[in-house]
Amino acid sequence: MDSSNVVSKTQDKLSQAIERFEDSLKTLRTGRASANMLDGVKVEAYGSLMPLKQVGSIVVPEAQQIQITPFDPSNLAAIANAIRNDSSLGLNPTDDGRVVRISIPPLTEERRKELAKQVGQKQEESMISIRNVRHEALDAIDSEKKAKNISEDEAKRLTGSVEEAMNKARTDAEIIAKSKVTEITTL
Repeated sequence: MDSSNVVSKTQDKLSQAIERFEDSLKTLRTGRASANMLDGVKVEAYGSLMPLKQVGSIVVPEAQQIQITPFDPSNLAAIANAIRNDSSLGLNPTDDGRVVRISIPPLTEERRKELAKQVGQKQEESMISIRNVRHEALDAIDSEKKAKNISEDEAKRLTGSVEEAMNKARTDAEIIAKSKVTEITTL
């Protein structure tokens, strides 16, 4: 890593880690219907596993309902089965021969607590990746300093910038997690 790019590359990697964290939280159920809840669903269609988005259009006609219209009506049963068999969702779809409908039941208090724990686990995974980015940047700064490509003062300045970026990413992750927990626990 070039010493002039260390901080900017680190900031890019940290923002990517935060984006991945946000995306992982979108799949968690909050009691309200969201097309993002189905992002991880893979459907057996045309002899291979395909993302649900590629075999049907997903709309949210009501706050408690998701509707999937398959591009090919022959995939209707496969879509319903894929959603039903995804135990992490806990949803029971119905189909009327044209579309698949999913009613989102209200969350129980026990399920809310379980989801809040999942947010904490995902936040910790995010923090691990953020710390790994920091270690990578600090190692690059150290190797540049040992190779005498940068001065001691420049190394301290770069290290301070990396730590500042790390703290901002940590704060962002905490705010995102707290927001999601609030969304889950609010009735």
